Amino acid sequence: MAVVVALGAFLMTLFGGWVAGRVTDRRHLVLGLAGGLMLGVVGLDLLPEALEAAGEKVFGVPEALLLFVGGFLFAHVVERLLAVRQAAHGVAADERVPQVGLTAAAAMVLHSLMDGVALGAAFQVGGGMGATVALAVITHDFADGFNTYTITSLYGNARRRAVGMLVADAVAPILGAASTLLFTLPEELLGAYLGFFGGALLYLAAAEILPEAHHEHPARSTLLCTVGGVGFIWLVVGVSGG
Repeated sequence: MAVVVALGAFLMTLFGGWVAGRVTDRRHLVLGLAGGLMLGVVGLDLLPEALEAAGEKVFGVPEALLLFVGGFLFAHVVERLLAVRQAAHGVAADERVPQVGLTAAAAMVLHSLMDGVALGAAFQVGGGMGATVALAVITHDFADGFNTYTITSLYGNARRRAVGMLVADAVAPILGAASTLLFTLPEELLGAYLGFFGGALLYLAAAEILPEAHHEHPARSTLLCTVGGVGFIWLVVGVSGG
């Protein structure tokens, strides 16, 4: 049943990427919405789950929060190192580094894989739990597909690569759900991963996506798209019962 439900996540992810690709003439709105979706996913979904699963304190600070900060710093360091490498080869400082987009998209794929694992584990607990998690996974996979395509494209990767990462992101929940037939991921390890991934995702949203969205088009419509993206994730979390 979990694998069958994951097929819904597959279609929803592809749909999210298709929407992102179709509105290229409103790029600032796409980026504004993507930034809002990413902010909402981090603050309203990933971080609360991470704290619940890995809330044990390490020297006075919850483990999930330490990894959250670590993920943020990791994304920053990776981007700076790649930028320095590009500069050494004569590339302009303000030019996007394609590898950053691919790395971020790969992290999104890994996150979708974990969604599938969570889906399979929930159905092992019971049908009711499985249905709740299925609703959350399928609904917010639209945002995952949207963000995966947008991030890959934003950093100068060809459309072929963006589509390839989108397809990988769509297939990942199915593989994750199928894997639960073989093993179960420890809750604390899952929480640690969610914290780290949330930090990296927040960096991309706050330091890259949103500034780019408002750079050439500081319009109210762009801001409304960002707020709307956060509101959409809040609705998803509320409907799915958190």
